Parts: sequence; structure tokens; C-alpha cells
Amino acid sequence: MQALVMQTLARTALFASLLFTLPALAQDAGTGDASAGERSWNKCRACHQIGEGAKNLVGPQMNGLFGRHSGTVEGYSFSAANKASGITWDEAVFAEYIRDPKAKIPGTKMIFAGIKNEKEIRDLTAFLKQFDKDGKKL
Repeated sequence: MQALVMQTLARTALFASLLFTLPALAQDAGTGDASAGERSWNKCRACHQIGEGAKNLVGPQMNGLFGRHSGTVEGYSFSAANKASGITWDEAVFAEYIRDPKAKIPGTKMIFAGIKNEKEIRDLTAFLKQFDKDGKKL
């Protein structure tokens, strides 16, 4: 009988700890940290700019990325593959692309090994989503 009580208490304690842990895990799984994403942006800034006054460099400026059609930044010479990709950038498409750009758009000019860490991708996404098409922070 005592063993049964101990097992029940252990299960109750486990259940209680899950109730407190799961919301934190769910938040971590779904949202990114823009501050951490700004640090990840350092991997991008050699080729891209973002924010007010951003210009095209080796790669296009990244203002207002989400909701934009691929290959449409004014003044940037995109690859034919990028222009023909039919992509409209959203969080899921960006995550797939940034993991392995050449796999998502074969023929892209972007030379980047990719970001494999899911949390880093969410963080970078949160950072990018702060900027509207004019580079103003939302």
C-alpha cells in the first residue's frame, strides 16, 4: 500500500512539474527573441542591410521581407531562379530557405551554408519582422 501511495505522489509531482514546464516550452517553440535575432543578423550583415536607409549590397535589403514576393526588391539584380520561384515570404518559407538556401531555390545567387538551429531561426525571424518596408521598426 505504501508503495502505491509513493508511486501516486511521484506521478502527481511529475504531472505538476509538466504543467509549469510545458507553457515555457511552447513559448520557446513558437516565438523568437528579437534581441537574440539581432545577434544572429551579424551572419547576414556582410551581404544585407535592414532598417531606415538600408541599401542593396551583395544581397538585397531586407526591409519588409515578410509578405513580399521573392525577387522583387527594386534595384537589386536577382537570379532567374529567385524571380521564378513564386515564393511569398512568410515565417515557414523563410525558415526553410535560411536552413539551406540552395536547396529551397536551386540556382540562387546566395552563397550561405544556412542556419540549422531552429531557435536561432525563430530569433532571426523575430528580428526581421520588426522592420516594415521602409525600414521603420514596428
